[in-house]
Amino acid sequence: MNITMYGKFRFSCHKGVACFTKCCKNVTIFLTPYDILRMKNRLGVSSEEFLATYTRTLVGSAHSLPVVVLRMSEQGDKPCPFLTKDGCSIYEDRPWSCRLYPLDKDAAEEDEFRLIVGDDFCYGLKEPKEWILEDWLEDQGFIAYDNMNVMFDQITGTEAGWKETVPDTSVIDMFFMTAYNIDKFRKFIFESTFLDHFEVDQATQDRIRVDDQELLKFGFKWLKFGLLGEKTMTLRKDREGKKKK
Repeated sequence: MNITMYGKFRFSCHKGVACFTKCCKNVTIFLTPYDILRMKNRLGVSSEEFLATYTRTLVGSAHSLPVVVLRMSEQGDKPCPFLTKDGCSIYEDRPWSCRLYPLDKDAAEEDEFRLIVGDDFCYGLKEPKEWILEDWLEDQGFIAYDNMNVMFDQITGTEAGWKETVPDTSVIDMFFMTAYNIDKFRKFIFESTFLDHFEVDQATQDRIRVDDQELLKFGFKWLKFGLLGEKTMTLRKDREGKKKK
């Protein structure tokens, strides 16, 4: 069933619902770059530590772009590592897919969402609480996540003309660092010759030095430049001359 922006649906999740936390077990949760940024900051760890401890990286082939999934516990019914008897311990910074559950965006219809489970699995859909979709999305903090995910989709989505394989593994490494290992990307900018090659104004440097979200946006611009050939970055004039030679 599809739900339009002003459409209505019933849903509520709380400890009184018989299936409480069932959807948090034995499931594959793909993480977006913004998911990782929010989660690692919530935990107070570096992106490197977060990736090593809480995620697995999946690669379709030796030359395809990697995706990151949350590492479930191997114990029992394989719960999410952030699941407690009271629910999600990082609820305010939970991943995109958890945030939208039990809905997902309809890829074919803009501004429409679809239910991904029925009320035989998710009893929360039988609860009396009724939502207008627009109000529910605001309540779930959808907009901030969607804005960042749209930027990422412009790089990885088919509409950007992206090819399924990448011939150079160093490009894959650069993609992974920029998209997922945000702290390493910051070191790359400020501790390598990056700023000798590209014009980055001081105000932008000041922002990305301390603001992870601004740094991720900058990273998306860098990926568009390096992977898609878009003119999102400006080479320094001395470097541009050398490039032409």
